Amino acid sequence: ILMVDEKGKNMKCLTFFLMLPETVKNRSKKNSKKVNSSSSGSSSKLPPVCYEIITLKTKKKKKMAADIFPRKKPANTNTTAVQQYHQQNLNNNNTIPAPNWQGLYPTIRERNAVMFNNDLMADVHFVVGPPGGTQRLPGHKYVLAVGSSVFHAMFYGELAEDKDEIRIPDVEPAAFLAMLKYIYCDEIDLAADTVLATLYAAKKYIVPHLARACVNFLETSLSAKNACVLLSQSCLFEEPDLTQRCWEVIDAQAELALKSEGFCDIDFQTLESILRRETLNAKEIVVFEAALNWAEVECQRQELTATIENKRKVLGKALYLIRIPTMALDDFANGAAQSGILTLNETNDIFLWYTAAKKPELQFVSKPRKGLVPQRCHRFQSCAYRSNQWRYRGRCDSIQFAVDKRVFIAGFGLYGSSCGSAEYSAKIELKRQGVILGQNLSKYFSDGSSNTFPVWFEYPVQIEPDTFYTASVILDGNELSYFGQEGMTEVQCGKVTVQFQCSSDSTNGTGVQGGQIPELIFYA
Repeated sequence: ILMVDEKGKNMKCLTFFLMLPETVKNRSKKNSKKVNSSSSGSSSKLPPVCYEIITLKTKKKKKMAADIFPRKKPANTNTTAVQQYHQQNLNNNNTIPAPNWQGLYPTIRERNAVMFNNDLMADVHFVVGPPGGTQRLPGHKYVLAVGSSVFHAMFYGELAEDKDEIRIPDVEPAAFLAMLKYIYCDEIDLAADTVLATLYAAKKYIVPHLARACVNFLETSLSAKNACVLLSQSCLFEEPDLTQRCWEVIDAQAELALKSEGFCDIDFQTLESILRRETLNAKEIVVFEAALNWAEVECQRQELTATIENKRKVLGKALYLIRIPTMALDDFANGAAQSGILTLNETNDIFLWYTAAKKPELQFVSKPRKGLVPQRCHRFQSCAYRSNQWRYRGRCDSIQFAVDKRVFIAGFGLYGSSCGSAEYSAKIELKRQGVILGQNLSKYFSDGSSNTFPVWFEYPVQIEPDTFYTASVILDGNELSYFGQEGMTEVQCGKVTVQFQCSSDSTNGTGVQGGQIPELIFYA
């Protein structure tokens, strides 16, 4: 019986009935008058085929194989086989011995994934990696051509070459495997140590969705430690969004980025672009020392002895992008002037620049960098003071906050004394899920007004969006101070929205509605 839906298009069920000889004989007698002589002659040898079409009424939607056969843990007998086949995908040159391996996987996606890094039915092999570090990987031309236009042109294009083995020396084996896994399995498996190489492979073979996943991975793992290296790579791969994110980190956390090991790994063009940057939020002596560190490593790359002459040689004209005349005089006298990298005439001219009324002409840029202008998020609508509030006896004032865009917290704005001028000692702290991200112990002077007074971290702290952080301060000083009132749970600061909620760490009364820590100071 063939069962179809009401429109007669989609077959829902097919059932065959084996008819007994007696039943066929009886039915053929009844229909003998309608059957011609030729057909009756053949019917004695072969029973007539009987079928009926029955309409099947159903409201159920068409299901895919994955819906009909949901993933379940196989029986004990099959578990070992499935795990064995999965393990074979991780190894090279393994074929599947089971004659009916297809039956272990209910969907086409899973069956296709079995072919990943598998010699079974492979019609091409790749020798991937530089000489001395190659790996031979199997491939299937049809699957590869479906996943990449480059592979399609390679195997089926007008200039296709019929080669059984293709050498790819410029791609790392781990990165090539990651790309193959995406093409075969529709899975993205990225790691921090191979993501750049995977991005290169995805760009080379035009696999855009994998390339986008690599960029997203890099953006989420972006920090001051790797921002300079990623800046160099993002320019190479022509990823403007990633480049912009790198600049945001480098500008806000410039001193951390310049002191990182990754800074010494950048190319000369990236070095020049960083030294030209107007918005670097760093002291010029830090920029100078970072450039010398880069020059020393560059001498090693060029197999040169790291002498003063060779360092100056590899820096070239980039040396004059360092704004040495804008350094504090102490930084110049105790640092740059005694480094040996400057000529005697350059050192004398810069000293005259600091002291003389008639300043000499310099090859160095003498205009200070603009840096970044910090923004302030004020969460109270008013402030007040009372004779019995706000007191400090070693207790903690704390508040939680979250932002909708990545920012860099530079410090907090705090209230001061309500009883005339006073000095406070402040221990500020920034935590995420109990982990300390930044802290500092400093002092600030309060002039007795209701203004807020900034207290800074040593370095700005990177804050990711949509996650609550805890801002805390322990103050020691004049017991009575101003405090905030009419607190807001959400504040819009430029393009950044900040949400506040109470913190369980607060033991001195600070909360959303009132208390201390009236301001967050940040770069965005």
